[in-house]
Amino acid sequence: MTDALDQAKRALRAELRERRQLLSDGQRESAAEGIRSQLEALIASLGARSVSCFLSSPTEPGTRSFINAAIERGVRVLLPVMREDGLLDWTVASPGGEEVQSALGVPEAVGELLGPIAVNDVDLMIVPAAAVDRGGMRMGWGRGFFDKTLGSMARRPPVYAVIYDSELVDSVPQDVHDQPVTGVVTPTRTVLLSD
Repeated sequence: MTDALDQAKRALRAELRERRQLLSDGQRESAAEGIRSQLEALIASLGARSVSCFLSSPTEPGTRSFINAAIERGVRVLLPVMREDGLLDWTVASPGGEEVQSALGVPEAVGELLGPIAVNDVDLMIVPAAAVDRGGMRMGWGRGFFDKTLGSMARRPPVYAVIYDSELVDSVPQDVHDQPVTGVVTPTRTVLLSD
């Protein structure tokens, strides 16, 4: 990655992180309900019976109410667990499942690890992002776990990034390893960006 690209990504991430931290508790709760509603409609439209998702951090659009509602409806939900080699392992979400903070400060589910290839069987992947551009390019938080996972999949299901409405932007700085997404889910809408 060039210095200019690295600087551009760092600056945009800092701006997005600051914006997220300024949201009130009421705005976060409202966003989480919007995300749940949008994701439920998305899995219904796709007929998804198995999805991967993530446990949102306090500043991310909330995913827990969606995860719990999906489990109640009989949808199998896989949650990521970071590995030292930069890939993601997966565990099956359970109602009110136990969580820990990873070494990187990210919430992770506790459970039996299924291996990195477990995600190959899902009908839909729901991933975190800092921002996504209108061409479908996703910018994460710089650790590369989801880019490595998406880049290693031979057959990728639809991949939707969960972001706030203002984080769907005209363009994001991109590097060769960055992976695109199919669309975005925000608290107010679901947008298909590429097939």
